[in-house]
Amino acid sequence: DWTEAVLEALRTAVRRRMVADVPVGVLLSGGLDSSLIVALLADEGQCDLATFSVGFESEGGEEGDEFHYSDLMARRFGTDHHQLIVPSDRVSQALEGAVQAMSEPMTSHDVVAFHLLSEQVAKEVKVVQSGQGADEVFAGYHWYPEMARVPRHRAAAAYAETYFDRPHAHLARMLDPSVLPGHDVSGDFVRAHMAVPGAETALDADLRLDTHVMMVDDPVKRVDNMTMDWGLEARVPFLDHELVELAAACPPGLKLADGGKGVLKAVGRQVLPREVVDRPKGYFPVPAIKHMAGPVLQRVREALSAPEARARGLFRRSYVDELLAAPDAHRTKRGANALWQVALLEIWLQTHEIH
Repeated sequence: DWTEAVLEALRTAVRRRMVADVPVGVLLSGGLDSSLIVALLADEGQCDLATFSVGFESEGGEEGDEFHYSDLMARRFGTDHHQLIVPSDRVSQALEGAVQAMSEPMTSHDVVAFHLLSEQVAKEVKVVQSGQGADEVFAGYHWYPEMARVPRHRAAAAYAETYFDRPHAHLARMLDPSVLPGHDVSGDFVRAHMAVPGAETALDADLRLDTHVMMVDDPVKRVDNMTMDWGLEARVPFLDHELVELAAACPPGLKLADGGKGVLKAVGRQVLPREVVDRPKGYFPVPAIKHMAGPVLQRVREALSAPEARARGLFRRSYVDELLAAPDAHRTKRGANALWQVALLEIWLQTHEIH
């Protein structure tokens, strides 16, 4: 029953977002979420649907595209598919435009990817549907099963352990004492949010925080900034209010099943190739940033050694030097490149002439 209910709600959400005076395309990564959008549009009788995928040159032994899956979907549903492959030196060139489009610093590796993809997509269509939000709404991230196992009173502590990139204590190593917060700002924020009544379990409290705060301030804002910079409108059917309300009422076990998004995978098995549904969870890989390819590293060094950076003095110089000495060696708890996060903040401040 839940599978059928979610399928119909998603079908309605996708149909609603096809209403436009111009053709509507789809950002097709080849993952479950964007593939579901394509399949349901095909069911609606959409012909010659324009789909778009982006991939990057491999770096550090890491593949930079998931074209196998997006190509599979394009063939299966007969879409008018556009594939963009980006060499590593193009990433460093595109960085300036992406940072200029950011309303605030955004350290996720895929920001540049969305900006580059949006530039190309805007040449073909002016409206696209995107799979953003499905992981938060249907419990697709790896930390949700961990949150489901802890008692309600440990929700904030468990969230910090599984989600935070680094503990507050690490900031003392990174930041100049003049800008170091005197208390754990992030921890206090999460503890206050988790303490609000209405969520009966730690998982419910986590999903509430992720859908109300984290999703809005990170992936949704990121895609909105990058697409609108090129005059491209991105619509997100997984954030349709009726679909979100349905997902919130769905039993947690059904969402956590199958390694996450269980009920959504059950929907997928009705309309998608099994290879797409049962594939390992993907992401938007940008190896040139994650592994600090030459052109990107050069831009990072320029920013961190600029007079503005030295005058600003946000970070301890010893910490920056340590990162620059081994650009690909320092990872945050969740696997992000620590040097990139430091550099992105400084590049954003310089780009927007904030002193």
